[in-house]
Amino acid sequence: MVNTSPQNPTPTNSPSYIPPLESGDRLTRPEFERRYNAMPNLKKAELIEGVVHVASPLRFEPHAEPHGNLMGWLWSYKVATPGVRLGDNPTVRLDLDNEPQPDAILLINAACGGLSYLGNDGYVEGSPELVAEVAASSATKDLYDKKRAYRRNGIQEYIVWQVFESTVSWFSLQNGEYVALTPNASGIIQSQVFPGLWLDVSALVTDNMQQVLAVLQKGLNSVEHQNFVQQLSNTVS
Repeated sequence: MVNTSPQNPTPTNSPSYIPPLESGDRLTRPEFERRYNAMPNLKKAELIEGVVHVASPLRFEPHAEPHGNLMGWLWSYKVATPGVRLGDNPTVRLDLDNEPQPDAILLINAACGGLSYLGNDGYVEGSPELVAEVAASSATKDLYDKKRAYRRNGIQEYIVWQVFESTVSWFSLQNGEYVALTPNASGIIQSQVFPGLWLDVSALVTDNMQQVLAVLQKGLNSVEHQNFVQQLSNTVS
């Protein structure tokens, strides 16, 4: 590994010294951002309930490949749904104690009535309608601390793909609580927020992406999706 640290690092007792981010640090969001911005080689760090989580290097099969498949499914929906936007690993400013960097977010454009928007510096502010995480080693964090933060901040749908368990948990915010959506008789979960966003869970966890996209296409051909697209076009401000 190439050493990318400066040859003359700033002394720790210097007023300009900025400590590095380390997992377990308890920080305010402004301090978290200050340290993160001072580490340009760091690819992913999150502030969850006031605690810093720095991501480990990602392996291909437990994370990178599932992440790619998840993004392919969401991207196909986004392309067919004007007014919907998709983000890959964006920083999201939720509240003073939470600044996650989800694997994927799907949101309704603010101009179409969405709940989130882009701040002056380009970061997502507020609560995207849907957040998705690929959970391997991060499963505990994703299903407890992160889930609690997402629920409290009004993320309407939260998907956690637990790769090692070959399961997908899809939560819908109902009356302030997350309720797990269950597959129908055909093994398909249908989004409650994004009409036409259909998922064949078994096909996804077995890497049968042709089936995943075939089921999604049925959702995109549904009357509900057509009405949603029309609704979004009617609400552009």
